[in-house]
Amino acid sequence: MSEFAGVTVVREANIYFNGAVASHTVLFPDGSKKTLGIMQPGEYTFNTGAAELMEILTGELDLQLAGETGWRRIGGGQSFEIAANSSFTMKVQTVSDYCCSFLA
Repeated sequence: MSEFAGVTVVREANIYFNGAVASHTVLFPDGSKKTLGIMQPGEYTFNTGAAELMEILTGELDLQLAGETGWRRIGGGQSFEIAANSSFTMKVQTVSDYCCSFLA
């Protein structure tokens, strides 16, 4: 899906890592939530509350989920899931555009 209709976008940005990662929250009429954002090259670790589906729209990064010892390459058009109450680390190789869906 390349666009979302009938949604509310929160005006204030979510800014992490001194501005290297920034996103905006999108709220849907059914109560679901997504964030749309951009990540600059660098290494970032995030913690989750809810389970998430991270779709990488453009760019390239290396991913390591909590409990994993290896890294896997993720590029534009690929996605991955993160368990609730977990963490993941990304080594962003190129500017990357993403859509994060919070799963119930």
